[in-house]
Amino acid sequence: IAADDVDAVMICTPTGSHPALIKAAVQAGKPVWCEKPVALSLADVDDLTAFMADYPNVPVMIGYMRRFDARYQLAKQRLDAGELGQVERWYSKSIDDSPPSLAFIKTSGGICIDMIIHDFDLATYFVGDVDEVMAYGAVLVDPGFIEAGDVDTITVMLRFTNGAIGVIEGGRRTAWGYDIRTEIMGSKERAFVAFPNSTPSNMEGAASPVVDHGAGFTEAYRTELRYFFDCLRDGTTPRPDIAEAAKSLRVAVAAAQSMHEGRPVKVEKGK
Repeated sequence: IAADDVDAVMICTPTGSHPALIKAAVQAGKPVWCEKPVALSLADVDDLTAFMADYPNVPVMIGYMRRFDARYQLAKQRLDAGELGQVERWYSKSIDDSPPSLAFIKTSGGICIDMIIHDFDLATYFVGDVDEVMAYGAVLVDPGFIEAGDVDTITVMLRFTNGAIGVIEGGRRTAWGYDIRTEIMGSKERAFVAFPNSTPSNMEGAASPVVDHGAGFTEAYRTELRYFFDCLRDGTTPRPDIAEAAKSLRVAVAAAQSMHEGRPVKVEKGK
């Protein structure tokens, strides 16, 4: 990080190490690209936010690659152009083709913070701030998730500050491949994003064409990194930044709390 021939730092380590590594890089004056999520806890992200106030000119970007997928970018362009009208409902689904190791699960922060935070990021990016959540979780894939204090299947209901409502489904395994789909339903039109084998059909199962766990976002990852380096060259601020990453983390933390306590939870406001 301190080497003179290092121009920028890319952090792809376990989430619990992100805040300390971001601080080290920023103190060295190095721009940072860091994998999502920015931290495991709100205390960590609040501390990081306060720290960054002393380094306003060192950019930090958090890696939410779905924003850079061409399909999502087109949907956002349509939304911003007013083609969808006022957003009334949001629906998204993220289900992995196979679960990660239980060793990873135990340190990941759980399904809300580690996995469907992608959906929380998109929901806030497309629709706006989330006011309240209600989450239901279950262990249907591997009983080891119980030992890890986590679930492998989840549904989260969202109430947005602007009055829209939404549903997010998440899971750690399918028999038909990586299953990603999103619907942004407005007063005029609907935008629908889905992987090829996520399009509804009569039957999907083990015999269906399998989409690899990350292959569908290969170009999005490349676009994301090109954008990051272009921002550094142009002197512009890359996004999403820590403030935006904190917003989705607050929703994820509230969803995890709701799931464990069995009640609706208000999303904590940023400091």
